[in-house]
Order: sequence, then C-alpha cells, then structure tokens
Amino acid sequence: MKTLKNKAKTQFLALSENESFARIFTAGFVRNLGVTPSLLADIKTVVSEAVTNAIVHGYRGRDAESSLVFLELKYYSDKTLIITVTDRGCGIPDIEEAMQPFFTTDAEGERSGMGLPIMDAFSDSLRLTSSPKGTRVTMKKKLL
Repeated sequence: MKTLKNKAKTQFLALSENESFARIFTAGFVRNLGVTPSLLADIKTVVSEAVTNAIVHGYRGRDAESSLVFLELKYYSDKTLIITVTDRGCGIPDIEEAMQPFFTTDAEGERSGMGLPIMDAFSDSLRLTSSPKGTRVTMKKKLL
C-alpha cells in the first residue's frame, strides 16, 4: 500500500510572472527526490504548461486580484508524484477538442495549442476535469 511521504500546496495570483514561481516551487519540492536533471526539466515543463493555461485560457484577462491558481504536489512511497493545478476560471467547454494538437482559444495571441498535448506526453497520466467554474489538471509521474 502506498503512503503519502510529502506534500506541498501554494496559491498565487494569475499573473504571467507567477509561472516562474510555480516552476521554482515545484523544483524545490522535487529536487531532493533523486530525480535526474532531464526528469526535473520535464516536471517543470508540465507545471509551466498547466499554470500558463490557467492564466491565459482559464482567466482570459480577468482582473488578477480575483483570479487565483492553486498548485499542489504530492509524493508517495511508490515514487509517484502527483501534480494538481486548479483555477476558478471559465472552464474548458470541450476537453476532447482542447486535447488536440494546435487547438487554442487564443487564436489572436501567440499560443501554439500544444500545452495539453505536452502535459499528456510528459506525464504518465493526465486527468482533466472542467466546468464553467474552473478547471483541474492532475498529472502523475513515476520518479524511477
């Protein structure tokens, strides 16, 4: 039976500069778990993509003071890392469509539409739940 070995939570305003904070927070948590530099880079990438999606697509320019992003990290005895990024934004109307490479709701911006496919490719599993009240992205990664 796996047991929880460690966990950390934080929340921050949905500002683009806080994407780097999320990466640093995650790196600090994961660094002592014996991961390779390559695996650490993958983990930081999925966090960046999830946080950026929450800021850019979830809140779509809403006032940052009322827009929070929540990041939770859990590490289990079976060497599984679970990363959860949650927002209280507008939600994803069609998750299946959003998972398609190059799909973006920010067509006028400089977004590639690859955030969710990258998260999926760099995670062992990816789960999205969404409603008009927000989105939760949960990614699992085995740290072998």
